[in-house]
Amino acid sequence: MAITTPQEPTPEQFQELKNKYTAANQGHVFNFWDSLSSEEKASLYQQLTLFDPEYINTIAAKALAPPKADAVPPSLEPLPDSARASILDSKKDEIDRWYSAGLDLIAANKVAVVLMAGGQGTRLGSSAPKGCFDIGLPSKKSLFQIQAERIRKVEELAAKKAGANVTVPWYVMTSGPTRGPTETFFKEHHYFGLKPENVFIFEQGVLPCISNDGKILLESKSKVAVAPDGNGGIYLALVQSGVLADMKKRGIEHVHAYCVDNCLVKVADPVFIGFSAEANVDIATKVVRKRNAAESVGLIVSKNGKPDVVEYSEIDPAIAAEEEPNQPGVLKFRAANIVNHYYSIRFLETIPQWAKTLPHHIARKKIPYADAETGETIKPNKPNGIKLEQFVFDVFPMLDMSKFACLEVRREDEFSPLKNARGTGEDDPDTSRRDIMAQGRRWIEAAGAKVEGNEGVEVSPLLSYGGEGLEQFAGKTIPADSQLDA
Repeated sequence: MAITTPQEPTPEQFQELKNKYTAANQGHVFNFWDSLSSEEKASLYQQLTLFDPEYINTIAAKALAPPKADAVPPSLEPLPDSARASILDSKKDEIDRWYSAGLDLIAANKVAVVLMAGGQGTRLGSSAPKGCFDIGLPSKKSLFQIQAERIRKVEELAAKKAGANVTVPWYVMTSGPTRGPTETFFKEHHYFGLKPENVFIFEQGVLPCISNDGKILLESKSKVAVAPDGNGGIYLALVQSGVLADMKKRGIEHVHAYCVDNCLVKVADPVFIGFSAEANVDIATKVVRKRNAAESVGLIVSKNGKPDVVEYSEIDPAIAAEEEPNQPGVLKFRAANIVNHYYSIRFLETIPQWAKTLPHHIARKKIPYADAETGETIKPNKPNGIKLEQFVFDVFPMLDMSKFACLEVRREDEFSPLKNARGTGEDDPDTSRRDIMAQGRRWIEAAGAKVEGNEGVEVSPLLSYGGEGLEQFAGKTIPADSQLDA
């Protein structure tokens, strides 16, 4: 695809855009226009055409002055039984039925995967996209490679069942800073064995950073300060990038979306796809069981009769500690959100109708900016503005409970997020490595092998997707801390 160089606007185009921003009381973004080079004018003009200043004013005003909470606190209940199931409690034949149905849908080329991969590994001590990170496995595989190989394996399992070629297209959502490095990483690694035409790398949107008094902040004389629009920006990005159109062209009906930092994620999980399709829902979500009443995780609940996510701080500690009457030791509110979702394509097709109605949340930040009078760069020492973002789960309450479902899965099999620097002891590269290696050990021992030593074993996703197909190791002794490849 040819990259076009931005062109300096005509005087008429410039005046039209300036009038639009001036009418919205944001005309200061043009304060330095006359001092800019032709190239800088072209760049600034192109950037400013991406935004509707009146819309920015509206969402900033709402975010800075949110409506007062209702006097009557919301009614919070666990999801009704009709909207939830659990791998921990389900019978084997039920799980097998979901798996088989999901694999059939994958084999029919009706399943796609969307990866949210906009984050950088800053907290991990890396400026590269988080998906490039090597968590220290014996194989040295990155998160991207692990997930790509899970897609390859599930394609293989479905093809074997159906006796036909199978494609699970992978749509990778990046942010501005991560798009280029992500594309380069995929090319350098030959798309990890996937066909390049089935890997679609796209970019989430951005929104201007706003000062505490509602003004768009300039990063420099010729550039607006912007920030990614949050993981809820996925919805508009699917439409604006052409991803949704590509899905429809391919005949996709079921979509699995997840975050890059979970090293245990079952990409295009047949069980989850089969469960969601059987329930005929528009959105489903995976959860893990909350470790204890005080664990600081968001929870999937019924809020005023609608599916929603509430932060742990929104639930009274006494209520958070309540147990199921018929399951002593099991919390009543236990469905911990892991940002792992299913969408029907029919629901994603409605995005243009509601995407701009989702609420925006604010993050108060210290944002370097160019003084609107002098153009001098100022680095504040306290928060001077806000970044606006949407959350991916803010769409849940739009649904009737009958169109929403929740599947509880085992944490040790499906959730190990990478968020902190090595040595933190929680959600860091060491715990990610430990959890993959421990899972491999469980699989190998279940297949009848013996593991020598206390450490785990790395089982390549190309060898086994979920513990299947390891019979050849029965009766063998495997050294700990080793890797098993296809």
